[in-house]
Amino acid sequence: MNRRAKNLKSVLSQERERERAEREKRRQEKLEGTAMDVDGDEADEEIPSYTSIEAPPSLMPPKHYCDITGLEAPYTDPATGLRYHDKSVYDVVKALSTSSAKEYLAARGVSSIVK
Repeated sequence: MNRRAKNLKSVLSQERERERAEREKRRQEKLEGTAMDVDGDEADEEIPSYTSIEAPPSLMPPKHYCDITGLEAPYTDPATGLRYHDKSVYDVVKALSTSSAKEYLAARGVSSIVK
């Protein structure tokens, strides 16, 4: 690793400090300049939340869920491409018509051709 490169903690702490200083500056400007201004622009403060935090993609593989029950689906029907949870659900999948299978796939967001 390059000695001149900053480690992640120092970069994150500097970013937090910069954002805190910007928020404080905006708050001071709002208090001084627009104390009685009714039509003034509202301060658009970005408070960190779970949806605003940037994160790298997960290293874990995505989970697959059963198209019929919504439970975890370790199996996929090769004929239709539908995912199923166990043998009892597979019996239901085998009995489905091709149009029903296409509707389940469309609900999942898969647009493949059913064989």
